[in-house]
Amino acid sequence: MISQTGEQLGVKSTRDALAIAEDANLDVVLVSPNAKPPVARIMDYGKFRFELQKKERDARKKQKTVTIKEIRLSPTIGEADFNTRLKNATKFLEKGDKVKVSVRFRGRAITHKDLGRKVLEQMADAVKEIAAVETHPKMDGRSMFLMLAPRAEK
Repeated sequence: MISQTGEQLGVKSTRDALAIAEDANLDVVLVSPNAKPPVARIMDYGKFRFELQKKERDARKKQKTVTIKEIRLSPTIGEADFNTRLKNATKFLEKGDKVKVSVRFRGRAITHKDLGRKVLEQMADAVKEIAAVETHPKMDGRSMFLMLAPRAEK
């Protein structure tokens, strides 16, 4: 048994533990019920639960949700269109979002997977200062994609 100040009270019976807690107007809480003998602590359980919920709330406030933005390219994309997509990808990455760059193959273009891979690698190379390649180019049905994640800033 552990007291409210944190000192060891030794092994006590359940009745004695409840009496000690009743005198201090506190609760007996099993900290480790599977231990031999079980470990109990005298504390204000309502206050303990409140502090726990407060910590969880603060943790939720501090966590950042990562969103995935998608940019679609074609295997035969023009220079100007590529630069527009590159500018958008850069904006997303600087905001802290992950970017999924995909190349959609239509019709017979599927036979030229090397062109799609080349476009994806060109995009990855263009943003290598601000992004790291998380997933290298791979096929998924009729499209090939790669994932870019923003680099951790020092």
